[in-house]
Amino acid sequence: MTSARRAHLRLDGKALACETLRVNKILFWGGVILAASGLFSPAIALLGGLIYGLTLAHPFQAESRDLTKYLLQGSVVVLGFGMNLHEVLHAGRSGFVYTAVSITAALLLGLALGYVIHVAQKPSFLISAGSAICGGSAIAAVGPIVGASEEEMAVSLGAVFILNSVALFVFPAVGYALHMSESQFGLWSALAIHDTSSVVGATAKYGPTALAIGTTIKLARALWIVPLSVATAVAFKSKARIQWPWFILFFCIGALLNTLLPQFHPVFGALSHMGKLGLTVTLFLIGASLNRETLRKVGIRPLLQGLTLWVIVGLSTLALILFNWIRL
Repeated sequence: MTSARRAHLRLDGKALACETLRVNKILFWGGVILAASGLFSPAIALLGGLIYGLTLAHPFQAESRDLTKYLLQGSVVVLGFGMNLHEVLHAGRSGFVYTAVSITAALLLGLALGYVIHVAQKPSFLISAGSAICGGSAIAAVGPIVGASEEEMAVSLGAVFILNSVALFVFPAVGYALHMSESQFGLWSALAIHDTSSVVGATAKYGPTALAIGTTIKLARALWIVPLSVATAVAFKSKARIQWPWFILFFCIGALLNTLLPQFHPVFGALSHMGKLGLTVTLFLIGASLNRETLRKVGIRPLLQGLTLWVIVGLSTLALILFNWIRL
């Protein structure tokens, strides 16, 4: 092959790569716009993101990760403007004991499963923390404290996000099949689904009462990031900075304003609707971030640990709620 021919092929390859990247960017932003339009449910947005992530090369992987974090927190804050503070405090107070018990049990059980399945110490701890508290937020908080590597963080986040994706489709179907009330479903989702975005996505589909209860109790769980981070820092003798979930305070301020200023309900209602749309976009971004490389990195053992823990927690809390042993 002549040098001219080789140069021509290189140019053709570069042109094809540039065109592929351009198409991927168009499809990505098209997905974001459709998710933000309100035309599709959170579950469909997540499914669209998964299809994108597993079939196409993500053109904004790092930027999307940061955007997902801040969009999730901002969306949760404005969701508070659609809730009554008295209901928020009642749900948070009623669910506090259940939350404390479930977090402790899930952490201990997760670590035991990791030991039995032979998952490495740091990913095992991160998966247990993510499953017990609030998914990716908990992993992102304690990961730097334990000195987890990028690959260990990716493995743990991947395992938790895969199960979050499954939960968004499975939980509402189970709730409808068992004729659970909105109160029961909101409580179950908050105790058994890892990530706040998936809790909101699942409960929003089920009804407004389920959404209010699920979001409030889930955020009460998220507050446990702070004591867990402190305990982890002491155990690992780490001086890493502890992340405080300030967005939960702003969520409560939103609920307070909505309760005290009824004359602004139309405005607050619009803000709450924007929060739901923002969380739908968040779910699309989460789905798009899961790719075949992530699945390969996760491997069978961490996924098995997360799956086993998720099934045990999900079934046990479901049984306790259906038998009316725990309730709001």
